[in-house]
Amino acid sequence: MDTTPAGWFPDPTGRYELRYWDGDKWTPHVSQQGQVSADPLPITPGPQVAAQAEPLPIGTDRPERIERQVQKQAGIAPDTTGQGTILTEPVLVVNQKAKLLELTNEYAVYDQRGNQIGGVRQVGQSAARKVLRAFTSVDQFLTTRLQVCGMDGAVILELTRPAKILKSTVVVSTPGGGEVGRIVQQNVVGKINFALEGAGGRQLGAIKAENWRAWNFRIEDATGAEVARMTKTWEGLAKTMFTTADNYVVQIHGQLDEPLRSMVVASALCVDTALKQDSRGLN
Repeated sequence: MDTTPAGWFPDPTGRYELRYWDGDKWTPHVSQQGQVSADPLPITPGPQVAAQAEPLPIGTDRPERIERQVQKQAGIAPDTTGQGTILTEPVLVVNQKAKLLELTNEYAVYDQRGNQIGGVRQVGQSAARKVLRAFTSVDQFLTTRLQVCGMDGAVILELTRPAKILKSTVVVSTPGGGEVGRIVQQNVVGKINFALEGAGGRQLGAIKAENWRAWNFRIEDATGAEVARMTKTWEGLAKTMFTTADNYVVQIHGQLDEPLRSMVVASALCVDTALKQDSRGLN
């Protein structure tokens, strides 16, 4: 008998982001981007799906620190055009949870005023995989799965980096599994560049490192125009020396049409874990 407690979990039908599990069966109550409604479609109970959900990473950074990170370190002036969600804010602050020993990748996502608006969590790791990561560097070559979520736990985007040897490819998809596009690494020597491809391989733009250590990135559309900028910010001497924390500020220039908007957000939220988690020189 399944003992998964009641709660909101990824909708097993793929029709919505979340569906409520009452502890015994799936209910008609669903959530899409924070909006709750009813979907009476009969669902066969699937407790094994509910059990896969991971908690949302909760950040501990103070608002004044976030504002300093945006305005002083990244040099970005305040912008009041955001609507409080990951897909609508013009500035995203992505701060990795500081750990002495990193077994899973976890990030809190803030707006420019220091309000947490979501998080990025790694899913699908077994206990054996965590042990492997603790004592070896083999994990960097294995498949990595991330979920980008709002504060209500609703999955906004799913990011999958298949197993790789040299170059990384990240598949960006909707919670229902529909492919949005791919982030494809173009080189391993020099300034690292990535292609942004839509479903079917259509060119959407590019991510271009502005220095050989791949700390700051320019994000372009298909015409080569800059549509966003990603800056790695200084997290302090103690964190730099003794933990694995990396922090980024992302500035998105104006309104972007889909799927480019989702691809830019995916780039910002997975660059460290899915693109830079490589001990051979990208960090």
